Amino acid sequence: MTHVDIGLIGLAVMGQNLALNMNDRGFRVAVHNRTTAVTDVFLAGPAAGTGIVGAATLDDLVNLLEPPRRILLMVKAGPPVDAVISSLLPLLEAGDIVIDGGNSHYRDTIRRTGELEAHGLLFVGAGISGGEEGARHGPSIMPGGSPRAWPAVRDVLQSIAARVADGTPCCDWVGSDGAGHYVKMVHNGIEYGDMQVIAEAYDLMRRGLGLGHDEMAEVFAGWNRGRLRSYLIEITAAIMAFRQDGAPLVEKVLDAAGQKGTGRWTVESALQLGSPVTLVASAVFARIVSSLLEQRAAAATALGGPAPIVEGDRDEILSDLEDALHASKLVSYAQGFMLMQQAAAEHGWDLDYGGIALLWREGCIIRAAFLDEIRNAFSRSPRPANLLLDPFFAEAVNAAAPGWRRTVTRAVGAGIPVPAYSSALAFFDAFRTRRLPANLIQAQRDYFGAHTYERADHPRNEFFHTDWTESGTGAASGSYQA
Repeated sequence: MTHVDIGLIGLAVMGQNLALNMNDRGFRVAVHNRTTAVTDVFLAGPAAGTGIVGAATLDDLVNLLEPPRRILLMVKAGPPVDAVISSLLPLLEAGDIVIDGGNSHYRDTIRRTGELEAHGLLFVGAGISGGEEGARHGPSIMPGGSPRAWPAVRDVLQSIAARVADGTPCCDWVGSDGAGHYVKMVHNGIEYGDMQVIAEAYDLMRRGLGLGHDEMAEVFAGWNRGRLRSYLIEITAAIMAFRQDGAPLVEKVLDAAGQKGTGRWTVESALQLGSPVTLVASAVFARIVSSLLEQRAAAATALGGPAPIVEGDRDEILSDLEDALHASKLVSYAQGFMLMQQAAAEHGWDLDYGGIALLWREGCIIRAAFLDEIRNAFSRSPRPANLLLDPFFAEAVNAAAPGWRRTVTRAVGAGIPVPAYSSALAFFDAFRTRRLPANLIQAQRDYFGAHTYERADHPRNEFFHTDWTESGTGAASGSYQA
């Protein structure tokens, strides 16, 4: 029997493309799909003429693999992953490795790592970014899980990953149990934010300035040659220029944005950890508002507002808009790394933040020109507590701030929603404010609920309660941090 190097379960588009990618890199691959006909069509079609072999059953797949067996799951996140793992468990031996390449929730990955290790197996939760094209020709891969699995899967994962100009693969070990999928989740949250800030620029150009699609394509293409160079800006220029039946196709696309959950998971984790990931939250809520099509149609008639027109010098407005987009992106990345730092402390992960930025330089959806600067920031000693405190990022945001403020002001005056620019700016202003009005909130909480407060003229973690009405018992409700 001819043995193979790795098995792959799940032949949707991502699974097919990863199988072809591994084959191209010289690995012998066996594939299995629950619906056998899907396997047959793949082998007769895209995989025809390759060394990829099919396995009709999981038993067949396992028997084709050399121990320690390596099996990559490319199935829908959630219960389907657990179902496949349950079916595999009786067939595997100690030391065999299961790799989940889907968009699984990091807490599921933490649980699965423990469960498989209890059976003597090893588990890897590998976040994979880059979509169909990335899977076929080189994605960004963020593996975590059982540390002992990394030496056994490193050759495959780094071989199929995207590479930067110097040949470095955009794949390296992230950390234990759920670390890889957590970093992929934050990547996707930042992706939500990036897409929203670009959409707000499009809306301001289209409605506010009345630019045509060829003009907008030219603006985005120009931005892609400078500091905003990134995959999403690049494809936005292409989308603006695309025509169907002589008309811009983008205007025929329904304005109701979908989401698969990773952005929401990012916001939920931020709330649980008390991390202010405000731009991603605004992007998630903006998608939710976009889905209210019937209500928005009614509100467009019932609710008044200014004409969505931005007046002034076009070049100045576009320059300010570029500043707003750039500054908001920098804030979003800073917030994302804040969240990862807090999650690492919570879960005991030793994350290499500069290394994570390097994983995102090629192959992934949020690849951007300034990721090298993030690596540089975390390479400095002492490491900045927040990216916005690094000299490069502080200088960049400070330089962009005036145009950023003018952009938000123009948008508000024209009634054009810019939730991402606005929330990022509000965070920036709060973050740079030495004394916020939260002292009043604490006084209110103590007044109506005896929740206690700390004093600015005393050391931290000393709590006080005042009988504000001078008619109570003076008893406090106890202190807690949220």
